[in-house]
Amino acid sequence: MQSSSSKLLDKAVEQFASLPGIGRKTALKFVLHLLKKSPEEVNGFVQSIGDLKRNIRECRKCYNITDSDLCEICADPQRDTHTICVVENLKDILSIEATSQFHGLYHVLGGIISPMDGVGPADLHIDSLLQRIEQEDIREIIFALSATIEGDTTGYFIYKKIKDRKNLVISTIAKGISVGNDLEYTDELTLGRSILNRIAFTE
Repeated sequence: MQSSSSKLLDKAVEQFASLPGIGRKTALKFVLHLLKKSPEEVNGFVQSIGDLKRNIRECRKCYNITDSDLCEICADPQRDTHTICVVENLKDILSIEATSQFHGLYHVLGGIISPMDGVGPADLHIDSLLQRIEQEDIREIIFALSATIEGDTTGYFIYKKIKDRKNLVISTIAKGISVGNDLEYTDELTLGRSILNRIAFTE
């Protein structure tokens, strides 16, 4: 796409186009849409992004995204505090919550073990998960990781660490999810059924 007669417009388009999945044509539509807005609306948009970057943080317990010390899920007294669903990232929590089929807590690993990408166990929130299992009254761990070699490797690594713990059920979501798929691309019905019909995690 050729540059416009405005360097300011070109710069704004470049910023939007730097977002994942946004091409220059879509970025231009966004910028032109903002130009039609009032200064107050644009300032509100810019301020919300600034506030997000400055104030958002990780939950001290599960590493979910939150505005305060604890995320709303960890702070909710109605949640099942005996069950932890282990996920790769925030998007997986959003996908599972959309099913309304899981009422326990979460633990966000912050990725999965991937030697090809230079990601090892020490780069993930695995030690803090082990501490939660040790210190809290956890009765079930559910692995809700991507159905990939890396996801299976990560689940197995953690499984070996906790398999001998008494009175701890270790399960994984049912394989209604296609092999190789990330949770975020799985429809809510399939994901919900996979959680409800979870199976024992075995070697």
